[in-house]
This record gives sequence, structure tokens and C-alpha cells, in this order.
Amino acid sequence: MTHTTTDQPARRQSGAIVPVLAFAGIVVAVMQTLLVPVIKDLPTLLSTAPSNATWVLTSTLLSGAVATPIMGRLGDLFGKRRMLLTSLAVMVVGALISALTSTLLPMIVGRALQGFAMGAIPLGIGLMRDMLPREKLGSAMALMSSSIGVGGGLALPAAALVAQHANWHALFYGAAGLGVLSIALTLLFVPESPMRAEGTFDVLGAIGLSVGLVLFLLPITKGSDWGWTSGTTLGLFAASVVVLLLWGVMELRLKAPLVDLRTTARPAVLFTNLASIMVGVSFYVVSLVLPQLLQLPKATGYGLGQSMVTAGLLVAPLGLTMMFTAPVYAKLSAKYGPKVTLILGMLIIAIGYGAGLGLMNAAWQSLVIAVVLGAGIGLAYSSLPALIIGSVPASETGAANGLNTLMRSIGTSVSSAVIGMVLANTANHVGGVAIPTMHGFRVSFLIATGAVAVGLLMALFLPRQRQATKTQLRASSEEEAALERAAEVLGGFRGLVLNADGDPVARAKVTLIDHRGRQAGATLSAEDGSYALAVPAEGAYVLAAKAAGHGPLASSATHSGDDRPVEVHLALPGETVPA
Repeated sequence: MTHTTTDQPARRQSGAIVPVLAFAGIVVAVMQTLLVPVIKDLPTLLSTAPSNATWVLTSTLLSGAVATPIMGRLGDLFGKRRMLLTSLAVMVVGALISALTSTLLPMIVGRALQGFAMGAIPLGIGLMRDMLPREKLGSAMALMSSSIGVGGGLALPAAALVAQHANWHALFYGAAGLGVLSIALTLLFVPESPMRAEGTFDVLGAIGLSVGLVLFLLPITKGSDWGWTSGTTLGLFAASVVVLLLWGVMELRLKAPLVDLRTTARPAVLFTNLASIMVGVSFYVVSLVLPQLLQLPKATGYGLGQSMVTAGLLVAPLGLTMMFTAPVYAKLSAKYGPKVTLILGMLIIAIGYGAGLGLMNAAWQSLVIAVVLGAGIGLAYSSLPALIIGSVPASETGAANGLNTLMRSIGTSVSSAVIGMVLANTANHVGGVAIPTMHGFRVSFLIATGAVAVGLLMALFLPRQRQATKTQLRASSEEEAALERAAEVLGGFRGLVLNADGDPVARAKVTLIDHRGRQAGATLSAEDGSYALAVPAEGAYVLAAKAAGHGPLASSATHSGDDRPVEVHLALPGETVPA
């Protein structure tokens, strides 16, 4: 498989890319919490049994989990902007279907289509990596990654207000309107990524992963209804293990797999994904506990007696703090690296949940918990894409970030199942109604603290960042980044990009392709035409160069894998100039 770029020049980039993509992420995340204010009323609204009504939420979760890695890979192959627009369009169709029905089956179909849009978040991160100057990349990816929490947090009070004062179908019309607006803004302000991975889409891999994920997530979301030790639950778990193992064996044998498991097994990627699961667990606990605590009547002795809208407003700072944490993360990460910010974020989350054990007696205390946890989760979520893109080839950014987003979704799914079981088993039953207890809330916070501790352990195992990655995030401009790499890369390839007259060519795209046809690195030439690329291992490579106003060039070169640089000068257009 080979990699190429489109002819779209970098000058088409716009300052609106970051807010437009972040808005798309927020819109997509809204779908996850859209129905939270009316969950308890769904059986009545849809004229169905409570066990059937849960499929309205489960369908969104399952489709989102399946779509996230698949859309990421499709974006790498056919264009991330194109797949982003596709995701948003499917979401709009799903929202309109749900808005026009009050029966169960069409509602499930509509909600499944809405969940399909979750792939927009890793696609947005991939677009940012491909299109933005390096000095803007850290804070931009942080904002995009945090949009999951921002959208979820802001949707709660807005959805509660709509549900309390209008027909509940207005929630879906509003979601469709937001989706249309996001599509329009993307068409106007976001150019297509110049990065492509040529090859065919792994259809069997997509089917295998989809089946395996559904078999795994279905018993997690429905286990409390079916019974955790029931034959159905245990059988589905066992089937998921078999399917995913077979899928993994098949992926390892393919030249162009849906998910490159060898890359995923790298310590930097593996431990980042494991930490992501734990961060996802901790994020969802506060979303489940605080709204219930705030809305319980004061007659229980511990409930805070707030309205649905007030409870949503008190929890909303969780998402707002995550959004405002993005620029803070960029500064911390530029100085210390994303590994340190991930560890710091999880420490803050642990402090928030630890303090929260004693801060459940007043509404203002819930606000404090939301702000502290929002800061910690914002730092942790912001660190994840930087850790991933620093460990995978640029052409695999969409798929790799899609898998990382999936890990977070698995974390929230596990959190929902476990915390739901804890609250149900510790509830008091009064007149046939289950009322959560303070003991259940505190146990839930302890579980979140334990999950963060495990995530912190995973983060400590992350390898130290490569200097090239640090340079990418610290450089104040693309030209400075190229110059710093030229000074710091000991091994690898370096040289000059020249035109036919022998003059230097600035801002030329130089891509390193390994013997398997996969991109192993990419850079832009500096003002004096210099470039430098590190190599992951010894072997034969192809250096592909391209610049506006010049024809493309591809040149073969071999590196022994030692610390000595191999100099290769590239002439556009024309033959390689011997060093």
C-alpha cells in the first residue's frame, strides 16, 4: 500500500477550522446525552415496556462504537472531510426519523443512525493534524478531544429545558438543526486533508470488528436486565472473545488491515488506549451520580431537591471547564509533554472524586466537584490524541484516533453498567420505587477513584516521548520545527529540496515511505530548503517530495539503522541530486 497527497495547497487553511471542527464534535457528543432528561419517561412516551425502552439508548452506543474505528479508516483512505460530512449527514437523517415517530422500532433506527456520527471526533482530530500549523496543533486537538465531554455537559441543561417546556420531539428537531449547521460550516471553512492512504477497505475486518464489539457491548449494557450470570450474558461475552480473537488473527495476515494491530501493540499506543478506558469510566460516573443526587427530594434526608433544569446547570461546568482547559493543556504539554499532562489530569480526577466523598451535602458542593473533575478530565482527554499521533504514521491518524475514541466509549459503557448495578443494588425500595442511597453514590465515587488509579498506573508505563514528537508540539512555526528536527535527528535522512535551477524550495512536503508502502514520517522543508526525517528501523525507503508549482518526485534510499544520517538532496522536478 502506498501513500499520497491531494493537490490541495496548505494556503487554503482557515482560522475557522478549529472552531468549526470542535463544534462538529460537540454536536455529535450531544447525541449521547440528548435523552437523559426523559429516560424515566421513555416507556410511557413510546408505549412499551421499560426493558424495551432501554434499546433507544443501547442502539446509539452500539452504532457509535462500531462506526468510530470504521469511519476513521475510511477517512484515511478516501478523505477525512468527506467522511466527516457523511457522519453528520447520517446523524441528521437519524434525528429526523426520531423526531417524526413515537413508536419503538423507528426510534431505535433513528437513534442508531445518530450514534453513527461518533466517528466525527477522530476524523476531526485527523484533519487537524493534517491541516494545521504545528504551533496550533496542541490546543486544537485538545479542544476536539474534549468536545465529547463538552457536548455531553452542555446538552444536559439544554435538553432538560426543552423537555420541561416543549414536546420531547423538539429535542430531535434541534439536534437535526445543529447537524445541518455543522455540515454547512464544514463545507464553507474546512478543506479536505491532503493526506491519503491508498488501498482497499478491509470489509471483512470491518464486519468482524463490528460483530465482536456488538457481542461484547450488548451484555454490558443489558446485563442488569438479563442477569449478569444468565446464559445469554455469559454466552455473548464468550462469543465476543472468540470473534475478536479470530478477527485479530485475520488482521495480522492482511497487508492493509482495518486496524494495524502491530502498531496498536506498541507500548505508547497500547498503554494510552488502556488509560483511555479508565478515563472513560471516571468521566461517566459523575454524569450518572450528580444529576440523581441533585434531583432527589430533600425528604430523603440527603437529596438536594433541585429541578431538572437546575441540576443540569449545576453539572454543566463539567463540560465548560473541559473546554477552557484546552489552552492550559497546550502550554503544559508544550513544556512537559502529553504524558505528564495525562498523569496530572488523572491526579486531579482522583482528588476530585476523593473530595467528592465529603462534598455531597449542598448544591454548591456539586458545582465544585464538577469544576475540579472537568479540569482533570479535560487535561486527560486532551493528552490522548497527542500521545496517539506521536506514535503512528500520519496516514493512520484517523483509524488510530478512532480506536482510541472507541476505548473511551468502552470505558463509559462499562461505567454505565457497573454504576447502574451498584446504585440498583444499594437502593431503597419505597412503594415499588427504587431510590438511590448516599451509600450507593459514595461507592460509585470510590469505583471512579479506583479506575483512575489503574489508569494512572497505565500512564506511568508510557515510554518517554521521542524528541521528534516534542519538537512537533513545541515549535513556534512549521519552519522552526523543520530546523529543530534538522539539528536534533541523529540518524535518518536529511538534505535539501531544490528546484531545477538548484535553488532551495521552502515548505515542500517530504514524505518517508517504508518497504511495506506505509508512511513512516513526513515534514516540511525550511526556508533554506533543508529537511530531516528520522527512520523507525533500518531498511529501504522511498522519499517522496512535492511542492506548489513543482512536479512530484520519488527517490529510493536505504538506511543502516545507526545514528549516522544519510544525506539525500531532492530536485523538483528531476532526478535525485547525489549528496
